[in-house]
Amino acid sequence: MNDNVIKFRKPTPPKQPRPGLRKLLAGLAVVAFFALVWGYFAFLAPPA
Repeated sequence: MNDNVIKFRKPTPPKQPRPGLRKLLAGLAVVAFFALVWGYFAFLAPPA
């Protein structure tokens, strides 16, 4: 009940980065890019 007591606690360890998430996002970006390019040439580009 005494608020003048210092409590020593272990610091929480930092979160580890997730390399799989970065690869997944990069893959999704590539797939989205190709989907947008395909959509442009399929629907918006004038026929050659």
